[in-house]
Amino acid sequence: MTPLVEASGVVKRFGSLLANDVAEFAVGPGEVVALLGENGAGKSTLCKILYGYYRADAGEFRVAGRPVRIASPHDARRLGIGMVFQNFSLIPALSVWENVALFLGNLPWAIGPTELRRRMRSLAERLRLSVDLRLPVGRLAVGDQQKVEILKQLLAGARVLILDEPTKVLAPQETEGLFKTIAELRNEGYGLVYITHKIREVMTCADRVAVMRQGRIVGTLPQREASEATLLGLMFGDPSLPLSHRRAPRPAATGATVLELAGITTPPDAGATVLHNLSLTIHSGEVLGVAGVSGNGQRELAELILGLRRSSRGAKRLWGQDATHWSPARIRARGVASIPDDPLALAIIPGLTVRENLALGNGRRYYAGVGLDWRTLNADMERIRTRLRSPPLPPDTRAAVLSGGNQQRLVLTRELAHDPKLIVALYPTRGLDRRGSVALQETFDALRVGGVAVLLVSEDLDELFTMSDRLIVLRDGHIAGTFLPASFRAELVGPCMVGAADAA
Repeated sequence: MTPLVEASGVVKRFGSLLANDVAEFAVGPGEVVALLGENGAGKSTLCKILYGYYRADAGEFRVAGRPVRIASPHDARRLGIGMVFQNFSLIPALSVWENVALFLGNLPWAIGPTELRRRMRSLAERLRLSVDLRLPVGRLAVGDQQKVEILKQLLAGARVLILDEPTKVLAPQETEGLFKTIAELRNEGYGLVYITHKIREVMTCADRVAVMRQGRIVGTLPQREASEATLLGLMFGDPSLPLSHRRAPRPAATGATVLELAGITTPPDAGATVLHNLSLTIHSGEVLGVAGVSGNGQRELAELILGLRRSSRGAKRLWGQDATHWSPARIRARGVASIPDDPLALAIIPGLTVRENLALGNGRRYYAGVGLDWRTLNADMERIRTRLRSPPLPPDTRAAVLSGGNQQRLVLTRELAHDPKLIVALYPTRGLDRRGSVALQETFDALRVGGVAVLLVSEDLDELFTMSDRLIVLRDGHIAGTFLPASFRAELVGPCMVGAADAA
């Protein structure tokens, strides 16, 4: 069949960085093409070019066999190409139908909301979006917000739908629903491009796999002919690199108490989960895992520890001192590192360069009288970058153009470079490829052995079971269960996450 969209000879540079040099790429009707590669391989850049978000420096494009010019997202949508980004472009205060109406450019000036909702409802039901279309988007679960993004693109006429790391924002139980939606769209003749670095997802939903490395497509093969070993070899090029981690033994003795929360309750706050009578301790040399469905108080717990959120009742102690009213600056100065759940919004200034972002929060450390001591900063960051086995980030490139995984690496490098004593980490491997995830697990393990305490929040139970010494489950802002390694099993922890059972 004639491909729905084709690209050939695509070249894209950001300054000295060659982001794309792609000879051929195509997706046909009724086909799911997985674009697989490690962080920074060029996957998102290629698709943003197809969507008109970036303009290629060179390249030719065809839609249904016809040469076309794609200079903007408006051009792409007119040609039937849609893209759902990792970070949604929804307005939380507006309703579902209002968000969709704002996106559609071909509505008559006098269409009423009732008529528009009627047109939306049929497609929404096919996407299993069963919410009231009059609800504000901000009140929807993340999985439903993603369906609204897909709904927008399909109503705008997309026949090719690009999904950029779509499971990055989903809880495990929401991922299965996404795969069902993808299968149904494929059966209806849509072409789908599925950007990911997760081989398990590729084997679940793709028809064809195109593997990218260093901006180039280094191999394309049918999914039925793909194997984990083959795909890993294409992704990384070096089969000798470790791609799994064996954890160091758990210390026999408990270290000194680093953090203690005693009866913490937080005041009501619009859009936030209230923490209820929450008590926990973390010791030096210990990883305390925090499991739970997203939105049950994980971010609020991290903000409380970091001094970004105050309690109305209870006490917080750091290294035995009352830190209930300490400022975030004082807490960070005592050796508390923060890896937030949304690096771009909470840890990075997109318009600054990589080097400038690495200096954030640590200006005094590198202050040299009339400027910053860049040589010392570079040495600190290189030490951690080597430990994380991540490729060098281009120092003079704006952080905004980095891939999601490389933005995560930027934050990890900065936060781990200054010998933290307590790390508050929310989904630290989210967006990292397999090699990066293993390297981070090894780094956390080495820090744990060296006496560092880690609060690790994740929705990946396998990751929590691998890395944690103890595990708590957060549900509705309180601790619904506490587990020791002997009870690290999905059939025990999973029900506790969703309220089917509590564990002591």
